[in-house]
Amino acid sequence: MEEDLHLTIATRLRRIGQRYTAGRRALIEAIIGADRPVTTAELVASRADLPQSTTYRNLAVLEQAGVVHRLRGADEFARFELTEELGGHHHHLVCVNCGAVEDFTPPSRFERSMVDLVRNITSASGFRAETHRLDLLGTCAACGT
Repeated sequence: MEEDLHLTIATRLRRIGQRYTAGRRALIEAIIGADRPVTTAELVASRADLPQSTTYRNLAVLEQAGVVHRLRGADEFARFELTEELGGHHHHLVCVNCGAVEDFTPPSRFERSMVDLVRNITSASGFRAETHRLDLLGTCAACGT
């Protein structure tokens, strides 16, 4: 499964005239290894083979290729994760105090209700929704204690 992911990433990069270099693969491995969306500083700290300057550049290229998605938390730091097509559909818990972002996957019953709600909302306007996301804003366990 993971090798299929890397082939897909290589294909997406080729479409924009870029290569799937060892540095980009290391960056993807670090993102996959994280249990939540991560900042650039967290990525650099997680692996010695991710220099800060190339990490910024590679994230921009991976974002342009549709491989990673940039998330805004409640702080000034962008966080990165695989796009929904590559990493799976999920939502986020965002701490308004420290800015931490965690993934969560609601029950399938909730997702079905959300899809129905989106369909009802958009049918009258002619808007065509491609997907949806839900960010719950609040205080994380670490900040709430």
